[in-house]
Amino acid sequence: MRFLAAWRLIGVCLLSAFVWQVQAWRYGAQLEAQSAVHAQALSQQNQLALRQQQAQQDQRRALEQQLNASDQQHTQELSDAHRNQAALRDRLATADVRLSVLLDTSHCASGCAMPATAAGGVVHAAPRARLDPAHAQRIIAITDDGDNAVIALRACQAYVRAIAR
Repeated sequence: MRFLAAWRLIGVCLLSAFVWQVQAWRYGAQLEAQSAVHAQALSQQNQLALRQQQAQQDQRRALEQQLNASDQQHTQELSDAHRNQAALRDRLATADVRLSVLLDTSHCASGCAMPATAAGGVVHAAPRARLDPAHAQRIIAITDDGDNAVIALRACQAYVRAIAR
């Protein structure tokens, strides 16, 4: 009897160990499956993050190229304006060109000190008076500053438009 009880006890222990091992295998398989699903999810998240990062880098590069092109355009406009202003200043200095202003003849009819033929020229043209070359140079400098300001303002507006997109 004792012998049979000992075998039963050994059988129950072996059966328990076997069941325990089967459960351990099943649990290990579940953990492996969960690990594989988790690894796949992480891989997908990484790929998505890489695609988003690449898209952002592409957008940044496109914006930089657009801003560089805009900067070159505005630099060229500024250079052209400076060249034109320098040419105009040179022409004023060499007397190739003279600046003149229109005279208001309605006020001159009642005792104007300016002679009627101040600028000479066509008989039917409106009377004009020539400006002193120094005053003309100052006027050209003021318009040059104004041109620079307008070009700079357009550059700033283009930059803000490009960034705001």
